[in-house]
Formats: sequence, C-alpha cells, structure tokens
Amino acid sequence: MDELNAQMKQSMLAKDKVTLSVVRMLKTALVNEKIKLGHDLSEEEEKSVLATELKQRKESVSEFAKGGRDDLVQQTEAEIKVVERFLPAQLNKAQVGDIVDATIKEVGAKGKQDFGKVMKTLMPKVKGQADGSLVSSVVKEKRLCVNWC
Repeated sequence: MDELNAQMKQSMLAKDKVTLSVVRMLKTALVNEKIKLGHDLSEEEEKSVLATELKQRKESVSEFAKGGRDDLVQQTEAEIKVVERFLPAQLNKAQVGDIVDATIKEVGAKGKQDFGKVMKTLMPKVKGQADGSLVSSVVKEKRLCVNWC
C-alpha cells in the first residue's frame, strides 16, 4: 500500500493521468477487500487483489478486441502495464512447466484423475506470478506426456 501511495504522489506531480487513475482504482480495491475481510491485508492478500485486477483487465482487452474497440484496447493495455508494476514478475510457460513437473512428482500424480490434486498443490506456489489459465493449460499438456499416461 505504501508503494501505491508513493506512486500516486509521483503520478500527480508528473501529471500522468493513466497511472494516477489506475493507482486510485487499485487502492480502492485494496480498501474494499480490507473492509470485506475486517482486518489489515497481508502481503499475500494484497497480491491476490492486484492479481484479480490484472486478470479483469486482461479479460477486458480480449472483449474489447472482439468488439472492435481498439481505443479501449489501447487504454486497457496501458492500465495492465501499470498494474504489473506492483506484482512480482510473471512466470513464463517454461518456468511454469518446471514447477508443474515438480508438483506432479510431489503429489505422485498418475493420470487425468489427479488433475485437481495437482492444481490444488500447484496454485499456491504460483499465486500472483502466473495466470490460472496458463497453469491449467500447462498441466493439461503435461497430462499427455509419458509421466501421466
């Protein structure tokens, strides 16, 4: 939250309206979550809220693109860049694959029926660092390999 406050002041001084707007939305989302939970947010809870905001914006980009709204696509992509500043670096597909392999071995997964078990163990490891749809697709790809079949 301190980082958001500092960024908000910096954005005001630089007259960066996009960053200022996004930072205000992020602060509002964090405050709303704090009120909802009834306690100060832990760092993990803050990352979770920010990851949700990022996911919403990514979904919006695809919807705007389908609707031919290039102006909104560009605006939302700019917002995504701002939100990403406050999250840990995102894992690429290869890095997610390595974590998936380790998790499959850890839980002793043998086939399709262990998909849920793998995901349940895996998601806390990558929370805030990888999109759930990416993780799910990598796990499904691994299911086709020798280890799972």
